[in-house]
Amino acid sequence: MDLGIRGKRALVCAASKGLGRGCALALAAEGVGVTIVARGQEALAATLAELRKIGAGGTAHQAVAADITTPEGRAAALDACPDPDILVTNAGGPPPGDFRDWTREDWLKALDANMLTPIELIKATVDGMIARRFGRIVNITSAAVKAPIDVLGLSNGARSGLTGFVAGLSRKTVKYNVTINNLLPGLFDTDRIRNVVGAQAKAKGIDYEQALAERLATIPAGRIGDPAEFGAACAFLCSAHAGFITGQNWLLDGGAYPGTF
Repeated sequence: MDLGIRGKRALVCAASKGLGRGCALALAAEGVGVTIVARGQEALAATLAELRKIGAGGTAHQAVAADITTPEGRAAALDACPDPDILVTNAGGPPPGDFRDWTREDWLKALDANMLTPIELIKATVDGMIARRFGRIVNITSAAVKAPIDVLGLSNGARSGLTGFVAGLSRKTVKYNVTINNLLPGLFDTDRIRNVVGAQAKAKGIDYEQALAERLATIPAGRIGDPAEFGAACAFLCSAHAGFITGQNWLLDGGAYPGTF
């Protein structure tokens, strides 16, 4: 299927590794010009080189080394890609732990990264999308929004706040062909998941392999996800065919969530 987005411009955050990288690669394969943002220079350069190998039709790609959770980082990203047609927000999740140990500063940092940063990026780009009558905004959140994980309280709270914000705004922009949706990853093969499973192992007093096996036992698919699968879902939400999908929370978890809704 031709997704109908060849020649569009995308800003993809935290895209040097993991799920952000998967999204960037999938968009590039559709002929989208991708600007990737991340803090790590080495991984960023490696991903940019891969984007340039698969980009269709001579589409230009670029990379910005910056911390997207800071005003300066967002300014650098938007200076490089001031009028994106596609925005994929993403930032590293806050550390796992016990809520009794978290300070007000810990909460504010989590909110800045996983709620307020996406909102600031949406604020900076959505009116341009409305004016051009095309826009696709995808926020990478977490399956914990739908099924909270006890050691991820900071993430549960911050990402749920973003979800509520998107629920309202997405109904106001869709008539202009600007959609806003959230992708909720479950267990994918990323550094983040290795950290989370490690924290769960520590909390239970078991080794990492046992903790991972326990998590896999809860996934009907019997495996962890591939970031390329996640990227493909993101690319479809960003496509010309997805204009009737907005305000939704797509759960990609191999069937782990047991509920009907």
